[in-house]
Order: sequence, then C-alpha cells, then structure tokens
Amino acid sequence: MDFDANIGYLRLAFWHIVLTAGPVLGVALAVGLFIGLIQAATSINEMTLSFVPKLVIVLGAMALMSGFMLTQMTDYFAYIFGEIVAIR
Repeated sequence: MDFDANIGYLRLAFWHIVLTAGPVLGVALAVGLFIGLIQAATSINEMTLSFVPKLVIVLGAMALMSGFMLTQMTDYFAYIFGEIVAIR
C-alpha cells in the first residue's frame, strides 16, 4: 500500500462524512438562520425559542434521512472491509 492509496482512502472517508452529516447540518444551519432572523426582527432573545424548534426539526431531518445515511455508511464500511481483506 503506497501513500497515494492512503490519500485516496482519506479522501473517500471525508467525502462520506460530508454526504452523511451534510444534509442534517444544512437543515440545522437553515433553521438556526431563520430563527435568528425572526429573533432579530422581533427583539425576542429567548434561548428556548431557538433551541426547541431546531432540536425538533433536526431530529425530524435525521429520521427522514436515516435510511440514506445508513446506506452511505454501510456501503463505505463494506468497501473498506473489502479493501482490508484484499491486502492479505
């Protein structure tokens, strides 16, 4: 195994991290931005007003995206374990 193969495995790992966590983090960012704009417009600075809706929506996004995330992780680990077996 050479240096280029290791870099390829790291690139693949980072790409799968982005594909797995990106949609949920994007939803959290969008909801946080929307609630922040509403709080700035109305001058309401209640901490629970920003936390509770974001928590509920992020958990809903995780529930909706769980099949996709599980498929991505399963495919990645199957590939990595196949590469480990191929080393021998």
